[in-house]
Amino acid sequence: MTSSPSSSGSDRRVELTLRGLILGFAITLVFTAANVYLGLKVGLTFASSIPAAVISMAILRWFKGATIYENNIVQTVASAAGTLSSIIFVLPGLIMIGWWNGFPFWESFWICVVGGILGVMYTIPLRRALVTQSDLPYPEGVAAAEVLRVGTGSREGAAEGAAGLLAVVVGAIASAAFQVVAAMRLFTSEIDAYFRAGNASTGIGIGLSFALLGAGHLIGIAVGSAILVGLLLSWGVLVPLLTAMHPAAGTPADVAVAVWATQVRFIGAGTIGAAAIWTLLRLAAPVWNGLRSTIAAARDAARVGAGAVPRTERDLPIGVVVGITGACIVPMIVLLLNFLHGQGSALAAWTVPLTVVSVVYVVVIGFFVAAVCGYMAGLIGSSNSPVSGLAILAVLGISLLVLLIARASGNSATQTMIAFALFVTAIVLNVATIANDNLQDLKTGQLVDATPWRQQVALIVGVVAGALVIPPVLDLLNGAYGFPGAHAHAPAGSQPLPAPQATLISQLAQGVIGGNVPWNLIGIGALIGAVVIVADEILRTRKLKLPPLAVGLGVYLPAATTVLAVVGAFAGWFYNRWAAQQANPEATKRMGVLLACGLIVGESLFGVALAGIIVATDKASPLAVVGSWFAVPANVLGGLAFAGLAYGLYAWVGRLGRRCA
Repeated sequence: MTSSPSSSGSDRRVELTLRGLILGFAITLVFTAANVYLGLKVGLTFASSIPAAVISMAILRWFKGATIYENNIVQTVASAAGTLSSIIFVLPGLIMIGWWNGFPFWESFWICVVGGILGVMYTIPLRRALVTQSDLPYPEGVAAAEVLRVGTGSREGAAEGAAGLLAVVVGAIASAAFQVVAAMRLFTSEIDAYFRAGNASTGIGIGLSFALLGAGHLIGIAVGSAILVGLLLSWGVLVPLLTAMHPAAGTPADVAVAVWATQVRFIGAGTIGAAAIWTLLRLAAPVWNGLRSTIAAARDAARVGAGAVPRTERDLPIGVVVGITGACIVPMIVLLLNFLHGQGSALAAWTVPLTVVSVVYVVVIGFFVAAVCGYMAGLIGSSNSPVSGLAILAVLGISLLVLLIARASGNSATQTMIAFALFVTAIVLNVATIANDNLQDLKTGQLVDATPWRQQVALIVGVVAGALVIPPVLDLLNGAYGFPGAHAHAPAGSQPLPAPQATLISQLAQGVIGGNVPWNLIGIGALIGAVVIVADEILRTRKLKLPPLAVGLGVYLPAATTVLAVVGAFAGWFYNRWAAQQANPEATKRMGVLLACGLIVGESLFGVALAGIIVATDKASPLAVVGSWFAVPANVLGGLAFAGLAYGLYAWVGRLGRRCA
């Protein structure tokens, strides 16, 4: 068979360029900082590939010779860096347990780099099996490819790119402006209501956050509905039931929130764990078949020679992959040795066995989670993949191993063992999250006729870029807000960032090593997860879904977080149904996605900026112009302004989408 010019022959094309890498890094500064803040606040992050592609097209079209391939490299760098921000699901736990007071730059940097690059390397041998030879849908990868094609293929596409950039910018300005007024205390940032019915207490909290609204739009109706089920289960069943069984003194809000924080959250953790295990079991056969196919493809390539392989099938050479993987092990060993001998570590006597076991754990379990996460990304998208569920399983596994090896150290080493377990889990999580994102990006590259090895280089650049941004942003937010249980260094009166996944994972590590895990509550959650899994399987026969992990998140995450995300999911669903009836339905839908991304970016960046002001002034509310006496008017004004602005933005972006026709 004769290959086409686009798939073989000369590699001379405008693709992996210095200006593309620089632009990708610049976008990284924005989206990675936004993702860090959003994840610490609400436990959710957003995929940055589509907004990065839109911004790239809007900027590079002013440069001579810009191509769709170069735009693809830009979104690849930004997407990989943004995904790396999921390290916030673990790393703040070291602050919460008192091991760190801040985020040391070089340790944090190398944790991100080692895990991230391993994630890139592990997905290279999986690309053929899970991307080019697979029928997995890769929803986000396909969407990003479509945006690139439309945006660079015609004048209309250029117009849509400019309109998309406008949607991102207007959304960002609107969400940031609302938060500015909220920081002035003229609008409330949360409306809540708690009540008592007999001995039972419950209630609801609604965070007035455009970032949450945008996140809800992006996660979709299936996940939003499942979160709603978890929300109703948590605050409509479990909280009132447990408060009625064990009546306590205090206001309804205090009682309900205390029961949710100390009991219901562990039930949610059990549901998340059961959902993660079920996902792994379902994926075992496809992942094994994919690995066999990859090995066969590598043998075929070696037999016919690299020069005969079409350009669109050229990965980084397997020798380079093995060499980079081995090179990553060296700084990993240095990190572990430095940890085990630093701060007067009580585990110094166990340095050799703990280091060996941890390296093997990261290498072996890391490859396994890379395969699983890559498959999940192809199946349901990077944003909806249960990576936090895998982090829960990872921390349980390494905590048990650390306890087994070093239990003879006694109680004096408990904190060190907990910190070490979190340290290793952080590396594994980076492998998982980057693998989860990379195959999605490689699918985009396949659809736009990109060169795999160049895109893989861009993925490595994205990892390093994200690793440079994340530690200082984390340190800034820690100084401004702090985290649950570790709030001493923040200004008095400020509210700690919830960091829900990091809180749960650190609690699980403490429970396993300290011997006080509430297994009864986790077991109840696992039973609930089993029921939801059965319900999901039944619904799938009718082409419906109830994602079990999302139900667990609805139980586990604070109501103030989940309510607006659910509202955003339904708002996005209604908007897309309306858009489908317009003259240019796909462009109109994409405008909605880009508006949602802008809403997230604007509020998140303001949150980072506000953190800097808080640190500089040492005031919890440096922008406040009124006191607590304005609370009631702020509730009314904030609620009305939020609803009106949300409606106005959706109406405006719908008109913007129609004009792209």
